[in-house]
Amino acid sequence: MRILVVEDDRDLNRQLVEALTEAGYVVDKAFDGEEGHFLGDTEPYDAAVLDIGLPQMDGLTVLEKWRRDNRSMPVLLLTARDRWSDKVAGIDAGADDYVAKPFHIEEVLARLRALIRRAAGHASSEITCGPLRLDTKTSKATVNGTPLKLTSHEFRLLSYLMHHMDEVVSRTELVEHLYDQDFDRDSNTIEVFVGRLRKKMGMDLIETIRGMGYRIKSQDSKS
Repeated sequence: MRILVVEDDRDLNRQLVEALTEAGYVVDKAFDGEEGHFLGDTEPYDAAVLDIGLPQMDGLTVLEKWRRDNRSMPVLLLTARDRWSDKVAGIDAGADDYVAKPFHIEEVLARLRALIRRAAGHASSEITCGPLRLDTKTSKATVNGTPLKLTSHEFRLLSYLMHHMDEVVSRTELVEHLYDQDFDRDSNTIEVFVGRLRKKMGMDLIETIRGMGYRIKSQDSKS
């Protein structure tokens, strides 16, 4: 999963990036509204953390522009403002949730997990496919209760496929959501990660759809 953090306070930006990275996300960052708007408008993200009080272009303007351009990723607003009218303005501009400063990083992580789950149509923090279970809260995966020892890239790939269960996901899309903008991307590595995941899981839950990509089918899917 790939997250965009737009926050002009460099210490807070760093704290958010470090916490999100430690939680298993790929993170891009921006320090002003113009840069944040550009990244959000040109790169695919699974969610964005957006401060309202930004230089160059304020957060609400950034958000309104994204939504006008049909950028539909969930957006969590960060605001230092206590007035309820500002919170309402953020929701009306297209925000999915907000956190008022000061806040605990754990709250931001929990709200992001919930936003990403809902966007993918999952209500619970655990996503299951037969014996395979993904816990989005702990960033752990198990098969028949046995923990899988996965690298960060293997977990991100498995997590993305499980969040998009029953969908065929192309290698290009996987690359875009597994690596940040500065990474030397190579779609051929996806095949390697899929092979490793199949071996570690001891079962072939990941289907290869020739010429299209990969898919994990839910147990009740008949197509």
